[in-house]
Amino acid sequence: MTLFITESLVENLARERAFQLLDQDSAYEILGPFDRLESPHLAAQNIVPQYDDGMVIVKGTLNGKPTVVISIEGNFQGGGIGEVSGAKFAGALEKVLKECKQGNIIYPVIIYDTGGVRLQEANYGLLSIAEISAAIVELRNYVPVVGVIPGKIGSFGGMSLTAGLCSALIMTREGRLGMNGPEVVEQEAGLRELDARNKQLIWQMIGGAIRKETLLADLIVEDDVSKFKEGIIKIWDGEIPLQHRTEKYNEFLKLFKSLSIEDKISPEQAKEILLNMNAVEDTELSIPTEIVNSRGRKWFDLLTNGQPSISEVPSVLVADSFINGIKARFIAVVPNKENKYYRARNGEVGLLEGWAIAKYVREAIEEDAASNEKRLIVPIVDVPSQAFGYHEELFGIYLSCSAAVDAYATARIAGHPIVATLVGNAISGAFLSHGMQANRLIALNDQGVNVHVMSKQSAAIITQRSIRDLDEIAKSVPSMAYDIQSFNKLGALYQLLDEVNADEPAEVDKNRLIEQIVNAYEDIKSDGIRDLSCRLKSEKAISYGRKASIKAREMIDLQWK
Repeated sequence: MTLFITESLVENLARERAFQLLDQDSAYEILGPFDRLESPHLAAQNIVPQYDDGMVIVKGTLNGKPTVVISIEGNFQGGGIGEVSGAKFAGALEKVLKECKQGNIIYPVIIYDTGGVRLQEANYGLLSIAEISAAIVELRNYVPVVGVIPGKIGSFGGMSLTAGLCSALIMTREGRLGMNGPEVVEQEAGLRELDARNKQLIWQMIGGAIRKETLLADLIVEDDVSKFKEGIIKIWDGEIPLQHRTEKYNEFLKLFKSLSIEDKISPEQAKEILLNMNAVEDTELSIPTEIVNSRGRKWFDLLTNGQPSISEVPSVLVADSFINGIKARFIAVVPNKENKYYRARNGEVGLLEGWAIAKYVREAIEEDAASNEKRLIVPIVDVPSQAFGYHEELFGIYLSCSAAVDAYATARIAGHPIVATLVGNAISGAFLSHGMQANRLIALNDQGVNVHVMSKQSAAIITQRSIRDLDEIAKSVPSMAYDIQSFNKLGALYQLLDEVNADEPAEVDKNRLIEQIVNAYEDIKSDGIRDLSCRLKSEKAISYGRKASIKAREMIDLQWK
């Protein structure tokens, strides 16, 4: 009788997982627990920090090839991304990218075990995930970025967007991949929308098996370290072709325009629908009879001088116009009370919206490819959140949002100046999808402009605090606050614009915003840098807002052999 001995990856902690994947005696940890770079924001909230902040970076070889494994510890704060953990993750990818650009190919492997942004450091998580996403998009031009989702927690929240950006994904059947956790969907949309206690249904919707069967994951393996290694090597060697899913905007958009969700679609039906996606005929979406005059729509109309939208999706407005002689494409997500996806009727980014953004950004890239002058792209940001819904999770809203992130990042790298204007709410995955990949961020200094990862009510429930407690904490931890003045302290804004009527803008308000957009455009052109590093170089970032983010990157650079 032959005895087969397996070595579990799922049952181990993040550090053991990273070392398990690499060749014996080749690996060493960068910025480990003995460096004691812990979160500076948790103790103030009576939370015990951890010396590695739940993020493990190990450098070595896998099958003889230089490899960096980034492994997230799900047992610390649910694998949540805060300032230090996010900076370690982004900083490691940025270092790999720098090496690859110099001709020193290093293969990145990401082990996901995360619920997304750490709510106790909310806006630091948003900034970090934007930087992680930007690095992945650029890195894929040099080397495959492999994501591994072994199990326990899975990959959720903003981190699911980064998983969607990976060149290829390896999962176990126990792994889960979705944007909004089942409990969050139930909390936001109600029990009738999704019963989070129905574990069998949850795994049928977002588990590893269904993600692989619907071609949203590349490989399913048993929980054996040797199987994970074999899978990674097969991806590297080209035995498993890369799908480039986030670039397939035409196919996905056509599908979601034609889909009927009057009755709940079962996971088995969803599988058939996704597998036969290419056979779907194109359909037109009806124009809404009731126009909701949101901030996003008002500013879109004003900045484009009333140009009609060219978008085939009524909840995504797109128009080309000129400002001070500069050709620009303006994009806004707006409410549509007749949206067939009822969880996306109030301006949320959902299945249609993410893919529509991707389409119109990528079309601008293609149209300007042969031109020396890449048009300015202006995301007008007024988004309350991503859509929380059963069908959204079933059909992969995370990938829709990833597609939008990918398109904006690709445009920026290709030389399109992107200046996002925050005129209303900029919340969670919607902001990551629409705005956060911009070269420069401009915000109106108005109480209706808020940045965060979740509604206050939901954040209170998940952190087990009252709203009053959250407001009190926000006074000493600006990343927890919703108001734009607190977000400005983190150093990511190019300009916080005072004395503008955000709700009822007039010509004078338009001119003030256009002046700042043009200033930002000229700053981008003169700077010439196409990544997001400017957010770490501002005076506010250096003196206060991103000190730990900057220090983490400096320490990674020093310890990189």
